[in-house]
Amino acid sequence: MIEKILIANRGEIALRILRTCKKMGIKTVAVYSTADKDLMHVKLADEAVCIGPASSRDSYLNIAAIISAAEVTDADAIHPGYGFLAENAAFAEAVEDSGFIFIGPRPENIRTMGDKVAALDAMRAAKVPTIPGSEGALSGDPQEALEFARKIGFPIIIKAAAGGGGRGMRVVHDEFSLPKALQLTQSEAGAAFGDDRVYMEKFLTRPRHVEVQVLGDGEGKAIHLFDRDCSLQRRHQKVVEEAPAPNIDSSSQKHAFKACIRACEQLKYRGAGTFEFLYEDDKFYFIEMNTRIQVEHCVTEEITGVDLIEQQILIAGGQGLKLKQKDIVCEGHAIECRINAEDPRTFMPSPGTINFFHAPGGRGVRMDTHIYANYKVPPYYDAMIGKLITKGRDRDEAIEIMKTALEELLLEGIKTNTPLLKDTIMTDETFRQAEHNIHHLEHLLEKMD
Repeated sequence: MIEKILIANRGEIALRILRTCKKMGIKTVAVYSTADKDLMHVKLADEAVCIGPASSRDSYLNIAAIISAAEVTDADAIHPGYGFLAENAAFAEAVEDSGFIFIGPRPENIRTMGDKVAALDAMRAAKVPTIPGSEGALSGDPQEALEFARKIGFPIIIKAAAGGGGRGMRVVHDEFSLPKALQLTQSEAGAAFGDDRVYMEKFLTRPRHVEVQVLGDGEGKAIHLFDRDCSLQRRHQKVVEEAPAPNIDSSSQKHAFKACIRACEQLKYRGAGTFEFLYEDDKFYFIEMNTRIQVEHCVTEEITGVDLIEQQILIAGGQGLKLKQKDIVCEGHAIECRINAEDPRTFMPSPGTINFFHAPGGRGVRMDTHIYANYKVPPYYDAMIGKLITKGRDRDEAIEIMKTALEELLLEGIKTNTPLLKDTIMTDETFRQAEHNIHHLEHLLEKMD
């Protein structure tokens, strides 16, 4: 049994993990940078250790400092949350080599899924549907790349094998543009990720972003917890998520669920994971697997009643996966809006002191946030300061509850993206009819300019 967990993260996810730990009777250790001494989870944890200055490189990305904090506090396990070191195989190895439990997948799973080429190879082996592409890294020979592109058909997209978060990719619409695009993407990949390998895929013109949540016991058993739609994005960053994904072909959906479980079984995947797909013309195409808890895990929890953080802890602690597929039932519909400290038109970050804060409430409303009145939002980290989640009996009701909740959300002292969510997205007819794709929000914003 795990008795004490060090939470190697900050903000709302750190507080989210702490709450589940308290529910389970597990003691907690908060680690924090000098800029984060006033975070809510730092105040509420059983112990707190400062691990460095404001810079992420010197604190939340400092593997030695985090492991030292676990050693001095006699922690049993480390939960990485999302972001920072959550998908860093070297960190997972360092945690386990130091005698602690890593609450997440095995390092080899993280490493495989973090390499886009290796991940695609693993998915093809498990017969998970993938986008037509080069089926491996390109050699760098422009002629070879051109032959692949002609076989696939333009437009194509060149992606960094070690990329992620929307970085290291370039769309090519014709043969003339291909050589330069290949060279630029390889150079950028090498500079950004220390790995200049790139691969090629068919570029889908109007896909949706649909993902499947899974849990694996690490011994070859796995279940899915339905799907989510995360198609409303700006510059490849998700803004609104919902579960279950609406308007999905049932036959394709069942096939995708089975394929994800089969892949987890073959990989002997441990813990929570998310298979991300592009969905177009009733077909799923695998793009990547996230080997961690997702920002949007809340909507899955709302429709299934499963505490995903609790399941992560139980599996990591050796108690296996007690849930069976028949236990997972989808009820209602849930929507999540990411609340960011940023200008709603220019999207410039808006750090500063929150003078007043009132969280919305009522039936079907959940607010996951670490902020409070007089809290100072630091300028050093991601702009997301909270997540507003609503649940209804169906999608229409979830949207209506969200509109009301966004009106109730009062926050003064800094700018947030709430006006965009409330006045543009939730009233948009294309979104309300679930006819949007991953390009829709960008088109909406272009019309506003």
